[in-house]
Amino acid sequence: MTSENADTGIREIAPAGAEVGITVATPSGEHSFRCTPARARELASALRLAADEAESGPADPVTVRADELRRGDVRDGDRVMTVEAVRTDGGTAHVTWTSGAGRSWNQMYGADARIPLRRRGRLPGA
Repeated sequence: MTSENADTGIREIAPAGAEVGITVATPSGEHSFRCTPARARELASALRLAADEAESGPADPVTVRADELRRGDVRDGDRVMTVEAVRTDGGTAHVTWTSGAGRSWNQMYGADARIPLRRRGRLPGA
C-alpha cells in the first residue's frame, strides 16, 4: 500500500518484509523508518487518539474555576499537566495532576482560582 500526498507529507506506508516501512517528508528532509506490525498498529492507534482529542478540544484555551476542573483537563503552559482528580473541601479545591512523564502530585487552590486550560477533558459517560 502506497500513499503519496504532498499536503500531509506522507510518501509511503508499505510492508517491508516482516516489518512496516514508513516514509515521511518534512521541511528538513525525508525520513524513513521501519517497525513491527504490532508497533505500526500502536502508532496508528496513538495517532487516532491524538486526532480525536484534538478535534474534541476547543480551538482556543479556556479558563475555568479550580472547583470546576474535571478529569482529563489539560493545563495550558510549557509543560503538559493533566487533571487526574479533583476534590472540593469548602473553599479549597484539591487537584491531583499528572505530568507527561508520568509523575503525579497534589496541589491546593482557592475554589474560585482561575486555571487556564489547553483542552477540556470529557465528561463521564461522554
